[in-house]
Amino acid sequence: MALFNFRRESGPATEANAAALEDFLTGYSIEVMPRTAEKVEDFRALLPRGTRVYIAHIEGTPIEDMVATARRIAREGFDVMPHFPARIIPDKATLADWIARYRGEAGVRQALLLGGGVSTPAGEFDSSMQLIETGLFDGFDRLHVAGHPEGNKDIDKDGGDAIVMRALAWKQAYSERSDARMAIATQFCFDAEPVIAWANRLSAAGVKLPVHIGVAGPAKLQTLIKYAISCGVGPSLHVLQKRAKDVTKLLLPYEPTEFVSALAAHKAATPGFNIEQVHFFPLGGIKANAQWVTEHGGAAGRPANS
Repeated sequence: MALFNFRRESGPATEANAAALEDFLTGYSIEVMPRTAEKVEDFRALLPRGTRVYIAHIEGTPIEDMVATARRIAREGFDVMPHFPARIIPDKATLADWIARYRGEAGVRQALLLGGGVSTPAGEFDSSMQLIETGLFDGFDRLHVAGHPEGNKDIDKDGGDAIVMRALAWKQAYSERSDARMAIATQFCFDAEPVIAWANRLSAAGVKLPVHIGVAGPAKLQTLIKYAISCGVGPSLHVLQKRAKDVTKLLLPYEPTEFVSALAAHKAATPGFNIEQVHFFPLGGIKANAQWVTEHGGAAGRPANS
């Protein structure tokens, strides 16, 4: 796939590519943690008005820190979507307490529900479906669930995706009887082709939930490889490994231009393509990620009701 260079080339084809990329980046979301959010003096100086900010809940992070981060970002005018990792929540009472704090102190009405990266559940919850079944998220405006374009060996230990696909079918059915708007927010990837194939497979299986594709923001190559391995990124890891073998690129920061441009071009050419927008993991820093998006036309903010 060709890397689109918007600064040096010109002409109708390049302008069309740039327009497709700008449209695709409009309404992007970004993920932070309490410790990374602390490094940002004012999110309004970095992110477009209306940007959805996810707050990742890593095992061991006190709920007080999570709620304080949500409250601060909400006060700066952004929609906050905290993670609820099922396997770190010990019981229903704790879940109810977390929800009450988020809603009461930060006005949170959106949530990302996921199994979580720990192998042994802390209590009675093992999956996002169990969280949904508590009924405690009734009344939320948005509920997002996790997606894994390259599989999830924590769930499908044989390397397939049968269990994950059944879970997504369940969530699709739930979305049809729920008032909440739902979407799939995915793990980050580096190769567009398997992502497109996965998205098409979801549609063919009747899973119509819109996809918010995970994208790793600009970062040092060594940083990305470390995170990719720890997060279980699969076949698309070869993109980074190939780059690591090129000494001319080894010391240059990785940027997601090629990956995002390929998806943007496919979406522009394919009506009904189910990848709705981009969700960034700012592995090289929130400021660097925001700057990259702005330079590539993504400063327009989120459309109403998206």
